[in-house]
Amino acid sequence: MQGHGASRGIALGRARLRLPHVLEVAEQRIPAHSVEQELERLHRAVDAARDEMHALRTRLQGAMVREVGEFLDLHALLLDDPELLFGVDELIRNGRYSADYALRLQRDRLAAVFDGMEDAYLKSRMDDLDHVIGRIHAFLQKRSLDVTGVAGEILVCDNVAPSELAQLQSQGVVGIVSVAGSTLSHSAILARSLHLPLVVGTAEALHRINDGDALIVDGSSGQIIVEPSAADLRGYHERLRVLAREQRELGRLRGKPSRTRDGHDITLLANAESADDVAQAHALGAGGLGLYRTEFLFLQRNELPSEEEQFQVYRDTVLGMSGRPVTIRTLDLGADKADRTGLVLGDEDNPALGLRGVRLSLARPEVADAQLRAILRASGYGPVRILVPMISCREEIVLLRRQIKRLATRLRAEGHALAEDVPLGAMIEVPAAAIGLEAFIDDVDFLSIGTNDLVQYLLAADRNHDALAELYSPLHPAVVRLLRHVIATAHAHDTPVAVCGEIAGDPRFVPMLLALGLTELSLHPATLLEVRRAIRGSHLGALTTASARLLRARDRKGIEKWLASAADADA
Repeated sequence: MQGHGASRGIALGRARLRLPHVLEVAEQRIPAHSVEQELERLHRAVDAARDEMHALRTRLQGAMVREVGEFLDLHALLLDDPELLFGVDELIRNGRYSADYALRLQRDRLAAVFDGMEDAYLKSRMDDLDHVIGRIHAFLQKRSLDVTGVAGEILVCDNVAPSELAQLQSQGVVGIVSVAGSTLSHSAILARSLHLPLVVGTAEALHRINDGDALIVDGSSGQIIVEPSAADLRGYHERLRVLAREQRELGRLRGKPSRTRDGHDITLLANAESADDVAQAHALGAGGLGLYRTEFLFLQRNELPSEEEQFQVYRDTVLGMSGRPVTIRTLDLGADKADRTGLVLGDEDNPALGLRGVRLSLARPEVADAQLRAILRASGYGPVRILVPMISCREEIVLLRRQIKRLATRLRAEGHALAEDVPLGAMIEVPAAAIGLEAFIDDVDFLSIGTNDLVQYLLAADRNHDALAELYSPLHPAVVRLLRHVIATAHAHDTPVAVCGEIAGDPRFVPMLLALGLTELSLHPATLLEVRRAIRGSHLGALTTASARLLRARDRKGIEKWLASAADADA
């Protein structure tokens, strides 16, 4: 079978099928004297599900805290939703249904509401609700939820949530095949971080694969082999040897420069959000941090972090990079992320287009002041840059610069040692900022292109929407031309520019980014050596010459053909 490779690597294992979320519960009535007992059984199951999620949350470390933690916290919030629990209670009290059947009825009621919604983002939240209901039902049945895996298994399912991946890998699951999903979804990004092979978009997987079948799953090519032959197995073991050799070769690149074949140095920076990420970036020779995410300090807590708490974290990050520049992104938080502090609105109709990023910082100046003061204080310990997300117009940059200048003056008066100059940069992820860059480029010191959101907003395609997986692509001609416009404008004004989105960490896109004029990439440390290898195998002069043909491409196939020819030329 053929799917889409979403996380590289190859796995051989026993198939374990997990059918889509369906509560197969027969109708069952209970006598009046059993109602209170049944209600207590339901609430014990809800409490057990909540405790299970809390236990998993406390075991998260490093990059898992943000990607997995926010989904677990969203599920915890759903468990406390009165609409869910009150409805089940009423069905048990008035209908005298068993807790299991009442839960199924309430699930079906809510599903009908979600199905009637026009907004695709809100409709997709039914997946989260199904996951939560599945946990409750598992505890009602006094069995473990079907998230568990066995060492050597390959999970075959309709979809997989980010909150499941770390748990599955820790149990020894060696690969995942999903019917739905996108190569640029949260689950795919996390699977790549975990180095867990993942193939998505395999429409026939649940029909053609049987529980217990032997499978070979190639997360690079997207190929799935069911009940492999002797020749298939020999090919698998040869592929393992090739991958092991590649890893040894990558290890030798730790101390090597990120320099093209014709002698041009490309700066590789790291994206980070934890001490583990910082240590890995330092060890792999990253030129600095191009994106340090601060959201983890605000998520999964009931109170806002103090200036002092933030300062300690930012200072330690700066010290951890030993003099290499650290780019700290101000708070990029919105209603699409679980938040208990009351900082964000919980009922925005469209969180992706709502009060998030710089908009939230400007709306809550006391929160922004505390964060900016902490960042400025950290600048006394090493080179720091401030990166502002979701910029859409010049006025936002001007306001932030005034705010930073005022805070720096006050901090110096208080006796704090600050850097003489703390560069201020804008994230280019809103199409208006990319198109209107000339209007404010002289007001910033550097730029960082956030391709994940830029692609999403430019194409009006949610990157987590399964039905739009083919449309959401950085290889759309409009995306490529807009990237070229931003990079060319930055070069014309001598303004440093980097890409910090997911494509920066994918070695397949390196020829395209170099051809567009990019000389600075910021990516997760896990793929830094692979990208360095791709850079060292590239000829910048030849790619620059070929860029005109890239920009003339009229569709995605034309860009893919250009990438294939560039790869052949570098081989």
